[in-house]
Amino acid sequence: MKRWIAILPIVVCLALGALFLARVKHDPHYTPAALVGKSMPDEALVPMDGGAPVHLATLAQPGVVINFFASWCAPCVEEQPVLMALKAQGVKVIGIVSPWRYDPAATREMLAHGNPYDQTLLDRDGRAVLDFGVSGVPETFLIGPNGKVVAKYALPLTPQTAEALLEKAEPSR
Repeated sequence: MKRWIAILPIVVCLALGALFLARVKHDPHYTPAALVGKSMPDEALVPMDGGAPVHLATLAQPGVVINFFASWCAPCVEEQPVLMALKAQGVKVIGIVSPWRYDPAATREMLAHGNPYDQTLLDRDGRAVLDFGVSGVPETFLIGPNGKVVAKYALPLTPQTAEALLEKAEPSR
């Protein structure tokens, strides 16, 4: 009996280690999409260039793309041409500036090289980031009928992934 008591902590540690390793091998690109199929959060965000707060619910039309970004984020800069192409196709693209290390001058500089957003809003207090379940930038959401979130994409958009994203809204476009 004493032998089992001495071995039990080792067995428990091995079991916990195996569980940890199983979780580490899980897909590293997995991002929870808890909002998919649910109504888009309705936050009041201030436009980057000033003005009255805008309620996101007023922008929630089928086919609208909401993109969380930051000026310091290299993948966000990388996806700008794809977002510009969406805007050129007539897709309404709303940009929400991440509150993480927000720098107004750097954000203006980033957008001066090509602004893919129909509207650029600030999430100063981070409430929209939390309500949308954003874990990093860039993250993109597609809005469908009745303001429901149709899809979430948590990597930089490529032409192929942007097209696949928009296909999810086809019935509503």
